[in-house]
Amino acid sequence: MDAVQIVFAGFTVLGGLVALLAGAYGLNRTRRISAAGQVVTALVKAAPPGADRPLLQYETADGRVLEVPAPAPPTRGLPLTPGSTVRISYDPDDPREIVLSGHERTRIDRGFMIVGAIVLLTGLTLAVTAR
Repeated sequence: MDAVQIVFAGFTVLGGLVALLAGAYGLNRTRRISAAGQVVTALVKAAPPGADRPLLQYETADGRVLEVPAPAPPTRGLPLTPGSTVRISYDPDDPREIVLSGHERTRIDRGFMIVGAIVLLTGLTLAVTAR
């Protein structure tokens, strides 16, 4: 029985660590692009067939016109209606990496970090009590 608990604890620790790191990476990326990114206005275009996220079209500082899927689906607070415009920040090193200004979704990243830490601690507790 102890071997099964140890294996379960190992998977739990691994899952918690992945969630914690994913949240930390997302939060760091969002903060970096929001702080050092180029701010531009993007045109909202209709979502491609089968997609739930509209396209955002914008021009980079070097004159390239890009279209990328919105980082989040439309919501009541952020309708993303085709033909409207939104402010975005993009990473100058990789202009396809964008953040919607005012809708950074940091709560989701923090949530991943919190849940990941709880699952990680649960897995460590299971590993310690398996002796």
